[in-house]
Amino acid sequence: MRFHTRKWVKPEDLNPNGTLFGGRLLQWIDEEVALYAIIQLEIPKTVTKFMSEIDFVSSAKQGDIIEIGIEVVKFGRSSITLSCEVRNKITRKTIISIDKIIMVSLDTEGKPVAHGKTKIEYVKDRLQDIDE
Repeated sequence: MRFHTRKWVKPEDLNPNGTLFGGRLLQWIDEEVALYAIIQLEIPKTVTKFMSEIDFVSSAKQGDIIEIGIEVVKFGRSSITLSCEVRNKITRKTIISIDKIIMVSLDTEGKPVAHGKTKIEYVKDRLQDIDE
């Protein structure tokens, strides 16, 4: 799993118990997987279709640094399926794991559109294609 983004848990991210609010964490995850899918599929109109069971394993508190990891599970015709893990950057302790997140590319009318991708592409490879 590649960890792409780090977040610093601030006072505004806390629930009444003084730990990271689950809704805030899900917001961060949804944004991160959306950005990842849009970049991979190169279709700006890509949305969340499905998230499997969400398992909060541990919590985070103010001042913790967390990191969000994403892994591609598979490419569909108009979708990309990802898994996600969020962990404490310092302790490496898992905070949450999600086995399956499906993102779908849409056309201008909001209908699923084929993206034509079958494998992960890295920026360095895309830049190499431009240089050639």
